[in-house]
Amino acid sequence: MEFLQSHFTFVGSVEGWIALTTLVVMEIVLGIDNLIFISILSNKLPEADRARARRIGIGAALVLRLVLLATIAWITQLTEPLFTVFNHAYSWRDLILIAGGLFLVWKATKEIHHTVDPADGKENMLAGAASLSIGAAVAQILLLDLVFSVDSIITAVGMTKDITIMYIAVIVAVATMLFAADPLAKFIHANPGIVMLALSFLLMIGMTLIAEGMGFHVPKGYVYAAMGFSAVVESLNMLASRSRRRKTR
Repeated sequence: MEFLQSHFTFVGSVEGWIALTTLVVMEIVLGIDNLIFISILSNKLPEADRARARRIGIGAALVLRLVLLATIAWITQLTEPLFTVFNHAYSWRDLILIAGGLFLVWKATKEIHHTVDPADGKENMLAGAASLSIGAAVAQILLLDLVFSVDSIITAVGMTKDITIMYIAVIVAVATMLFAADPLAKFIHANPGIVMLALSFLLMIGMTLIAEGMGFHVPKGYVYAAMGFSAVVESLNMLASRSRRRKTR
């Protein structure tokens, strides 16, 4: 009873519930980027391994974020300046975001090239469906998990100081990702046109991470508004295509 009273003090506070709700929504929204990458990557695996790779990847993301929360004092130090270039002080967080952004841009660019010209004879970004192992897929998922997790935790620290709220928000957000992963991956697999749209999202997210790491703040609202608008346009294109197919039958 004393444990509950000491760790769940926000239950009797309106401000606590508002902070929890806001943080859960933020964590879910930030998780969309990761979920798109996981869906595209897992679809490159043999069908029998796809769901398992998604579960392992998302489960590992949960463990990683909980571990980072347990070392929150160290995480907050990642924002301390290390060196200055052109009047911008770079921290470990900035370097992690830049590295993750470059990785994401490279991955998305290679796959877009392969999608546009599949007969070019070159290896695609994911080493091909036949040679990609579940271990390699999980390793790549974890690499992006680390980038998104660090950014997510630092953002959470800026919103609330209650560690219990942070833990609950992370668990709820990752559980939502786990629930949505299979339907999203199946939808992308069943609609090849969506793949290019999803890859363009990853490209934009990668550029945003690089910009953030270099000190150029990009409001997340603009990024997700652009993604939402593009998704609506693509949905209309899909509906129009289905309508034309029905008329020609």
